[in-house]
Amino acid sequence: MEDQRSRRHLPLGIIAGLSALVLATGSAVAWWEFQSASRKAPAPDVIENSQVPSEQQKALPAVVAPNTASKPPVSKVAPASETKTLQVYWLKASGSTIAFSPSPVTLSAQETPNDILAAAVNKLLAGPSSASVTTTIPRDTKLRSLYIKDDEIHVDLSQAFTQGGGSTSMTARVGQILYTATSLNPDARVRLAVEGKPLETLGGEGLILEQPLTRESFERDFPLGE
Repeated sequence: MEDQRSRRHLPLGIIAGLSALVLATGSAVAWWEFQSASRKAPAPDVIENSQVPSEQQKALPAVVAPNTASKPPVSKVAPASETKTLQVYWLKASGSTIAFSPSPVTLSAQETPNDILAAAVNKLLAGPSSASVTTTIPRDTKLRSLYIKDDEIHVDLSQAFTQGGGSTSMTARVGQILYTATSLNPDARVRLAVEGKPLETLGGEGLILEQPLTRESFERDFPLGE
């Protein structure tokens, strides 16, 4: 019985010593495992700006994209293809006769054919800038309208167009309008009106003016020509 009691009950000193050894051994093992895990742990990933707390992001330099929308416009000179050269027809004495004298004028090709022809006729109505040529169109003549319809050029002038001069003067001014209006297309047909009414006669002699007018018909019916 005594032997069994001695086997079952260890002295308190031995028990305390074993407990201390277990605790010390456990702490050492735990510390060794922590160091091993630290050595095996992978390097931390690079932290993107979006993962940085908002307080730290304020300290980061901001990346500003270049502002391409504020570039100044580049000036562009219109090439020669964007202009159109027309002829304005004046009159020039040639011996005892009068002949047409074309003068080139450069206009913007970006306008419509209506606007281009109207600009040319308005330059004609303004009168010549050179003393070497003349016109029989009265200075007060205004262009009321000009438009192209059904392949015909319709020109409407103010009443001043019919004032003053005889048949020769009237014939010459009709030719000036006709040739200038057909500068873009020499084969075009022209209908000439005064204050909205077709011009049917020329001068005080009442020469009949058959419309539509063409360069060919004008040269055939009237002695004045190029």
